[in-house]
Amino acid sequence: MDGGAQPRRSRGRRRSPALWIVTIVLILVIVLAVVGFEMHDAEAILRARVVETLSTRFQSQVTLSGFHVSVTRGMEVFGEGLNIYGKSALNIHEPGIQPLLRIQEFRFHTGLFGLLYTPMHVHAVYLKGLQLNIPPEHQRREAKALRQDLGKIKIYVDQFVCEHAQLVISTLRKDKPPLQFDIGNLIMKDLGPGQPLHFDATLINPKPVGEIHSSGLVGPLQVDAPRDVAVQGTYSFANADLATIKGIGGILSSSGKYQGTLGRIVVDGESDTPDFRVAVSGHPVPLHTDFHAIVDGTSGDTYLEPLKARILNSLATAKGSVVGAKQPNGHRVDLDVEIDKARIEDLLKMAVRTEPPVVTGAVRMLTKFDLRPGESDISDRLRLAGTFDVSGIHFTNDKVQATVDALSLRSQGKPKLAKEDLPEDVQSIMKGIFRLDNGTFWFSQLQFFVPGTEVEMTGKYSLDGNQFDFHGHARMDAKLSQMVGGWKSILLKPADPFFSKHGAGTEMPIKVTGTKSEPQFGLDFGHKK
Repeated sequence: MDGGAQPRRSRGRRRSPALWIVTIVLILVIVLAVVGFEMHDAEAILRARVVETLSTRFQSQVTLSGFHVSVTRGMEVFGEGLNIYGKSALNIHEPGIQPLLRIQEFRFHTGLFGLLYTPMHVHAVYLKGLQLNIPPEHQRREAKALRQDLGKIKIYVDQFVCEHAQLVISTLRKDKPPLQFDIGNLIMKDLGPGQPLHFDATLINPKPVGEIHSSGLVGPLQVDAPRDVAVQGTYSFANADLATIKGIGGILSSSGKYQGTLGRIVVDGESDTPDFRVAVSGHPVPLHTDFHAIVDGTSGDTYLEPLKARILNSLATAKGSVVGAKQPNGHRVDLDVEIDKARIEDLLKMAVRTEPPVVTGAVRMLTKFDLRPGESDISDRLRLAGTFDVSGIHFTNDKVQATVDALSLRSQGKPKLAKEDLPEDVQSIMKGIFRLDNGTFWFSQLQFFVPGTEVEMTGKYSLDGNQFDFHGHARMDAKLSQMVGGWKSILLKPADPFFSKHGAGTEMPIKVTGTKSEPQFGLDFGHKK
């Protein structure tokens, strides 16, 4: 057994030197090749690959001001001043031409043998200071005819990690500045040529100030037709401070999903503001909304179809638009609002400073809501015009309600009804045509009904509750002499014909003036119509 084993060990020793020599030679060749690349060609080859890949991907001219390679730990690549112009830039030296993509800095890492493969694979590229500029529409149309294949994709990237990004959408209108969207952190995963990017982003919303987190898919990118770029995803918006919009306050949170194209994004979401308040009243109320909206991502214009809101125990539905305006710069909110199954005290608590609200009751309302852009208080920019109908009205001011109760009894010819027969609370009905302008409600037609009485008035009421000024006529079922008892009734009988209409009842001019705390009711013989 030993004799048979000895020759085998001898043959093994004879092959070992040759194998070692071959191995050493291969290692030396590889090392020399790598060193040769690093010393002479690595930087130039990698720079060319980056430029060719970007030129092909965007069918665009590309400039790169700085590019460096270090081989201390594999290959560390650092670039700066990268500009990708897009097909719309026929002459990049023409005044006013902006790059489609501007990147302040980028870096990535690859192995020493990365140059031996085409296409080269890179796990992650880190970007800083990314700016995406969407050119005006006419430049995008002109670029459609310039499709060309400038080379090959020589670098594939799994994901892009970006710090401080910005999306800028330019416009031809000189009076309208570009739309700018700041993105705090952005991670994009490339699914391959002609495929969408998967993204995870945190956006900084300027008004109301807050962070929006969104993730989804976008693309494939169509530089010449950005409105047609497909998008889909989800978003969440938390701790948005509404106080950054002058005239309102509260902390808003919202979440939802979206899909479509950049020019027509369909959004379904909801929002909650547990402490929503209008500055003119200062009363916090819970506000919840559910909405279905169409958003033009290239302009920021939004169309609500519809928005449903709940304020305390009241419901409202709104349809309309939020679109860009010329002067002053901003967005104009133009809505058709229908309020049904609502309480007037809920609306007054939100909109009027007086506490408690002047009246309670069920309300229905149709109104045009027009909020114009600007920096002034919302109450100064808001315009309303519409109709309303309030039933089951009860006045929270005991003095006012007592006057209404007495009016109802007298107008029915019951001035001295026994105490036990007095109604506990006479509920009334009010309807009218109104408009809100510069913080004051104006009523061109205000009708008020209680049993036995019909009142028609015009006038105004300030949102702060400090001014009532209404004038009109009251028609009562009873004659003037029937509205008082005892000897006064006899004295007033001769006056019945002067205050009656068509020989029945009583009609007389009246007024309601003063303030919420000190309302004044009286006859109004001296008021000019």
